Amino acid sequence: MTRPAPIRVDIVSDVVCPWCVIGFHQLASASETTGVDIDVQWHPFELNPVMAPEGENLREHLAAKYSTTPEGSKKARARLTEMGAALGFTFNYADDMRMVNTFRAHQLIDWAQDHSKAHDASLALMRAFFTRRENLHDPAVLAEVAAEIGLDPVAAIVMIEGGDRAESLRQQEALWTSRGITGVPAMVFAGRHLVTGAQGEETYGRILEQLAKEAA
Repeated sequence: MTRPAPIRVDIVSDVVCPWCVIGFHQLASASETTGVDIDVQWHPFELNPVMAPEGENLREHLAAKYSTTPEGSKKARARLTEMGAALGFTFNYADDMRMVNTFRAHQLIDWAQDHSKAHDASLALMRAFFTRRENLHDPAVLAEVAAEIGLDPVAAIVMIEGGDRAESLRQQEALWTSRGITGVPAMVFAGRHLVTGAQGEETYGRILEQLAKEAA
């Protein structure tokens, strides 16, 4: 019997968005639990497109942007850390952690797509930021991520510093915002069902099973 084709899931996300991490891993877990295969395609969204190259202290950034109190930030980090651990992902928060501009990181993902490595790049960048607390604006860090997923680190630096993917990336970002995407994660199932936010393994499982039933 022929195995059904995977269900395409377009995920609009930023690699420094913790709920994008949670949402993806919930989706992956739902796919494994239901036995419904998925074909994940990543698309760029910048949470902080005008952030300065040096970035900002994460706690101060969240306080300024969302009026998050120190206590609220601490509770949120603890919750994310617990949820991540349950899904096999390590959030390694620290008081000196910095939020960074992710335009270069998204260029790396776009470039990796040429080598069928966009999925690997997205997950590797999330680990680099949240687990190892690395600066995703630094070309050297991005080169290390490229090497981690089997790509040429020197070619990665040349691509990033040359800005070869910049215009294409801006067009992709504009495409999704023109479709009404203003926050992430945003997942489009089978090209027609938009689900925003990290909705949980059960919700994703029901969606996948329904779409698989319709496809059959």
